[in-house]
Amino acid sequence: MDLSKVIESSDGRFFTCEFTKKDGSIRTLNGRLGVEKYLKGGECTLDREKFVIVYDIQAKGYRAVNRETILSVKIDGVKFCKGE
Repeated sequence: MDLSKVIESSDGRFFTCEFTKKDGSIRTLNGRLGVEKYLKGGECTLDREKFVIVYDIQAKGYRAVNRETILSVKIDGVKFCKGE
């Protein structure tokens, strides 16, 4: 299952995503897609094929999550895990 597709189909709902960071540590992020309130202009130069851009509710900032390192996604009380 492609967990990035689960995130993209969240339709603005909150979700929890667990992924492996670039340094190898595992991080849990509570976030949401579609948040535009805190954008400061400019253009995103990240590869959208490789990353999902998520607004992190706790850190109050945007985060780029590598699609290949997503371990699990929980949305509406349903948890989806890699390899299911």
